[in-house]
Formats: sequence, structure tokens, C-alpha cells
Amino acid sequence: MKLTTLLACGMAAFLASCQPTEEYKYESLYADLPFEMPRVEAPSFPDNEVNLSDFGAVGDGTQLCTEAFARAIDALSQKGGGRLTVPAGVWFTGPIVLKSNINLHVEKGAVILFSPDIDLYPLVETVFEGLDTRRCQSPISGRNLTNVAITGQGAIDGNGHFWRPLKRQKVTESQWKAATSRGGVYKRADYWFPYPGTLKGDTISNMNVPQNLKTEEEWQSIRPFLRPVMVSLIECKNVWLEGVIFQNSPAWNLHPLMCENVLIENVEVRNPSYAQNGDGLDLESCRNALIVNSTFDVGDDGICLKSGKDEDGRRRARPCENVIVDGCTVFKGHGGFVVGSEMSGGVRNVSVSNCQFLGTDVGLRFKSKRGRGGVVENIWVRNVSMIDIATEPVTFNLYYGGKSAVEVLESGEVVPAEVPAMPVDETTPCFRNIHIERLTCAGARRAMYFNGIPEMPIDGITLKHVRIRAREDAEFRYCKNVHQEDVEVQVVK
Repeated sequence: MKLTTLLACGMAAFLASCQPTEEYKYESLYADLPFEMPRVEAPSFPDNEVNLSDFGAVGDGTQLCTEAFARAIDALSQKGGGRLTVPAGVWFTGPIVLKSNINLHVEKGAVILFSPDIDLYPLVETVFEGLDTRRCQSPISGRNLTNVAITGQGAIDGNGHFWRPLKRQKVTESQWKAATSRGGVYKRADYWFPYPGTLKGDTISNMNVPQNLKTEEEWQSIRPFLRPVMVSLIECKNVWLEGVIFQNSPAWNLHPLMCENVLIENVEVRNPSYAQNGDGLDLESCRNALIVNSTFDVGDDGICLKSGKDEDGRRRARPCENVIVDGCTVFKGHGGFVVGSEMSGGVRNVSVSNCQFLGTDVGLRFKSKRGRGGVVENIWVRNVSMIDIATEPVTFNLYYGGKSAVEVLESGEVVPAEVPAMPVDETTPCFRNIHIERLTCAGARRAMYFNGIPEMPIDGITLKHVRIRAREDAEFRYCKNVHQEDVEVQVVK
């Protein structure tokens, strides 16, 4: 090779090395991360695109587009994947089933509106409330996929008010009249159900999961009760939710289950404050997840980590691990950031930072009960601000019975000052190594409430640079190795 050629090659290599490399978008979140975790990346998709309107769909809010969505996804999948563009309009549809390498892109001005016709949602095998069970098929679902996304600046609406029961004390008189005018049945004068099957399912269920059903006819008889989560992604790898508004779900809004490499950024998740089981995000038994710069305003827990319940969760044995939550806002909700109560597979290696909770029932909510088992450990919370918290900015409740913290308060339930210890076995829940630093709360009922169990006290709690204004002081029961540094509680009657 000639000298001039060698010099040219060397110069080209030198110039290439000098070019700035594209920095990972969220590198700052890993700078002081107290555990090892790979960078969570958005999946890439083939450079193919189809438009929903080219497959017979009409975005007038009345014509059913279920088959058009299916044809578009199939056509894109046959090309190897890419972007399915949903243009401006109201696209009325039944369930959408995603496939690998598909990016469902909802453009600005587009609304995907799911039909309230329960007959469009067949019963499927799934997981709900941490238990293996059956529910109606989710409006959006995918199972065993690689590279799947829902992106854009549009909205997805689950029409959930047609599915959900309603408690009179939680709504205005006009809202109550509007709902009950559709018919339905009453469990009691102030508790309405939209269908007889909804009430029947409620009477035979434990924590929303029906018990002892043996025949298909029995399952079908309570189908209206089996409200689906709006977005169900099970055993998927490389999941990306970005920019979209998710709202008005029949039950939970977003439920990634046993997924890996999950990126959720800049989404808005909304449910009415009275929506029962209206969780925002339930990240269950997932590994390597990043939830950033998103807002939640819902009728139950805002951002919640889970890993299965009781024997089903322990048998699955898949913890929710390696999770970063940063820059998120929670408005209404039973909890801002929540762990449990379904944590039987364990939750570990979690960082929550730079978040604000504005008017939630609880700020940081950790919940479980005897019988769950599982270990929750290595949780770091930093730079969290709260205002107008109805109960406590930080709650550990190892006696969870299904009610929100406000419902427990209103019911007058009192946990005995002393609880007898029980033998420790696989069903004993364990919470340990929890770090909370730079937390500020302006306005709460009680400063903090740590309520462990005597046979397995909450162990290894660090509270550092904490400022709380509340009507009652903090309370600690069955805890050990609680380290407090620069903690200031201002009790204002």
C-alpha cells in the first residue's frame, strides 16, 4: 500500500475518532445508581410504514375499525414490521392484538376509542391482582413479543366507565344520575353495578378474582365483572411506551407483566379519581425498566411495582428488579409510588428520584400482609416533593386488607399496639434496606407510619434530610435499624 494511501486511511480513522458519539439519553440517571443495571434502550423498527386509513378504517368515532387494525398489523408484520400510523380522527374499535416489531404510532389529533360492547372481548387466560385467572381480553394486548411500541401524541381511551361499578359518595349527583340511568343493578343503595353479571362476580370474588368456578358457563355468567386492564403486555422484550395519553381504562391502565427492557417516557395516564381498580402503571415481575417524565392522575395507585400474589407469585419466582423512576408526577391516586401488595416474587434494586406527588392519598406506599412471602429490598428514594397528602407521605403497612389508606382511616379501623408473632416461613413478607433522602412534604395527616410485623420487622431504614409538616407525628411499629439524619417533623394542629 502506498504511503499516501496509508496516511489518508490514518487521517480518516483519526477524524472518525474525534467525532462526538451520541450520548445515551438517560446517562445521568445511572451516574450514582447504587446497583448494577444495563442501559434501557428504545427498540428500533424496520423502515416500513402503513396507514390505518388505507385498510378500510374510518375515523368518525362510530364505524368499528377492529378488522382494519388487524389487517394493518398483519400487513406490516409480513413486511418484517415497522410503524402503523393512526392519523387524526376518532378510531372506534374492539381489541387490538400487537405483534413483534410493530410500533403503533398514534398521531397528534388521533384518538383510539374502544367499544364498550363486552361481547367483543372474549375471556382469556391472564394474571390479575397477582393471581393466575381469566379476564376479558385487553383492549390492547401482546404476548411473547420482541420489539413492541405504542408512541405518538394522540390518545387511547378504554371507555372504562361502561365497565366499572360506582360508589355514590365518590361522585357528584349528576355523575351518579348519568351512570345509573343506563340501568344496571345495586349491591346497596349507594353502590351501583352496570350489569347483573358484574354484581354476581363481585359476590363470589376475593380481591377481584373469582373463586371456585368450574365450568365455562359459570365463567361466562360473570363476564361483565372480568374487567380487563387496558394495555396488557406479557413476556415481551424491548417494550416502549412514549408520548401517548392513556385514559379511562376498565381496570388498570398499563400492565407490563414479566417483560424485559421496558422504557416508558413522557406518557400521560389518566382515570377518574373515583375509578375502582384504576391504577396507572402496574409493573409486574419485570426486569430492567425505566419510567421517566410521565404523569399519572388516577383512581388507585399511580406507579406500582408488583411480582405476583401468594402461592402463584412464589411459584412464578420472578422479582420486579432493576427499575428507575425519575421525573414523574402523580396527582390523584391511592399512592404516588407503591410497592405491593402483590410482591410474593420479590422487588429489588429500585431508584425513585425527582418526583412530585400532588394530592395523593399516600406518597410512598409499601404494602403487604402475612401469607404473601417475598422480599422487598434495596429501594432508594431521592428528591421527592409532596403536598396535600391525605394520610402519610411514607407508609409501610404489613396488614393490608384491600382498602386504600383513606378508606381505612374513614372506617375507624385500629391496628392493635401489640401483635403476637408468628412462625417465619416462605409466606412471611420481608422489607429491608430502604433509603429515603431529601424528601419534603408540605401538608399531611401524619408524618410517617411504619407498621411491620413482629416476626419480621422492617429492617434497615435510612431517613436523611427529610422535612415534613403534618398534623400528627411519625409512628414506628415493629421496625429495627432505623437511622435518621437531619429529619425534621413540624406538627401543626
